[in-house]
Amino acid sequence: MLQRAPKADAGRFAALLKHGQSPWLDFINRTHTEDGSLKRMVEHDGLHGMTSNPAIFEKTMGYGHAYDAQIRKILAKHRVTAGELYEELAVTDIRAAADILRPVFDATDGADGHVSLEVSPLLAHDAEGTIAEARRLWKAVNVPNLMIKIPGTAAGARAIEQVTAEGINVNVTLLFAQDAYHAVLEAYVRGLERRLDAGHSISRIASVASFYIGRVDLLVDEIIDRKIAKGEGDAAMLKALRGKVAIANAKLAYEHWEKVMASARWKKLAAAGADTQRILWASTSTKDKTYRDVVYVEELVAPDTVNTMPLPTYDAFRDHGEVRREMVRDYPEAHRVLKQLAECGIDLKSVTDKLLKDGLAGFDEAFENLHKTLERKIETLA
Repeated sequence: MLQRAPKADAGRFAALLKHGQSPWLDFINRTHTEDGSLKRMVEHDGLHGMTSNPAIFEKTMGYGHAYDAQIRKILAKHRVTAGELYEELAVTDIRAAADILRPVFDATDGADGHVSLEVSPLLAHDAEGTIAEARRLWKAVNVPNLMIKIPGTAAGARAIEQVTAEGINVNVTLLFAQDAYHAVLEAYVRGLERRLDAGHSISRIASVASFYIGRVDLLVDEIIDRKIAKGEGDAAMLKALRGKVAIANAKLAYEHWEKVMASARWKKLAAAGADTQRILWASTSTKDKTYRDVVYVEELVAPDTVNTMPLPTYDAFRDHGEVRREMVRDYPEAHRVLKQLAECGIDLKSVTDKLLKDGLAGFDEAFENLHKTLERKIETLA
């Protein structure tokens, strides 16, 4: 298990750290960084990392005036496109957050304390374009506790292998399906093997694989409710599956991770100093208000994992979250849940394919909207 750096006053988050799970925040905001809020979360809650994505940056950069002063300074020096402006603003935010999290990075010997910056979502199916952008962003930010976010598409997996071989930290995003997760874990292992074979050190290379939770239950539950309303299938079995599929799906990803970590192939890499690619539970807010608002935190506490929470879920867990036990490794039961889902006529692959497609489209839209907003900012502030 990786070494953690829990704080004496970390409260409920200390229980996660004790079990080997790192609490991260799925949020980044310039005001939040500058007013000391982020520093307090690191020092008092034991916050161990942060993630960002185009949708988050759209909300923070696109509205209000927090970025106006820097935009004016940039425009006073040279004319920029909306894309160039976005990148300069994002790099500033990521560096500032990375600086605040640097003590965690140092205390955990590089295992934690990372901040993630995503490649353009428009490159999701372009392996070579993703590799080039990952290299460029890695050099532009130039801090050791950066992770480059790459989507878990087929092209993304090819890029992940290459940039891992080059020693770049990667946060794989938008993972919903087992086969996609297996592919990116394999890509990470192959990247480390290539790097080791080339005679380079493989220590202090960090990676997480962001496996999405809440969105799975949201879509599956909608399908279940439609089937029940139409009188299709076994209503009792369908009702029993509500709110169960996402956690079962997550447990099977962890089962695969455990098998890979126990393999002779991985043990060879670990002996050479490799750090595991941890599973990061993403989309851990509950979409159905009848579910406990921190259920996806409480039920998925497992060693060598990360839980990245949106700010409302983070605040809710700080207020009333409970860690009663580690995640139950009832893998036969998880397999049974997914088998029953198929028996009810619900194809999980169709669900996860749609979620990936929708997730990529959502990031594309947010990225394009952000560029349009920054174009207007340029026109106004120039």
